[in-house]
Amino acid sequence: MGTGKKPATYEDIEALPAGWVGELLEDELVASPRPAMGHVHTASILHIVLGAPFCMGSGGPGGWWIVYEPELHFGRDVLVPDLAGWRRERLPEPPSPDEPFMALAPDWRCEVLSPSTARIDRTRKLPIYHREGVAHAWLVEPRTQTLEVFRREPVGWLLTATHGNGEVVRAEPFDAVPLGLGSLWLERGEAQARP
Repeated sequence: MGTGKKPATYEDIEALPAGWVGELLEDELVASPRPAMGHVHTASILHIVLGAPFCMGSGGPGGWWIVYEPELHFGRDVLVPDLAGWRRERLPEPPSPDEPFMALAPDWRCEVLSPSTARIDRTRKLPIYHREGVAHAWLVEPRTQTLEVFRREPVGWLLTATHGNGEVVRAEPFDAVPLGLGSLWLERGEAQARP
């Protein structure tokens, strides 16, 4: 039975104040403020360390398009992951520079968890990505310095690995190149020491 509440629309996203990110999850508007600097640092560094070998083929196999904060449209759902990647065998040409969103589900998506978004990323967005056929999902938690790696299985997500702190790991689907997790975490003393 319906709640009598009108479904949210894209116009609700457009009406958000500047600096807010809007998503539509099962007809509900979910709005979040821009993330804190620890979150931004982690997402930015991860984009660099994966983008060079996998998107650009520099020191790695290439074969991917990796995009920072793409807007994804899946029917009425609109999601904005921190990072998403498409295998070039599924998406031979890069995403169009003139299109504001992608309708093709990525092969991999990554969310950098914030205290205000972690529950939504885990309980509401992961099922939508599974429904859309996304093969791999990462959840990165800067506060606990952990990386959770998930693989899509027919009945749900399988947690294949949890890594932490400064480990050097090979995390699927990017296991062709080692990833040093220590570079992802913005330490307070480190930030103060930078010029």
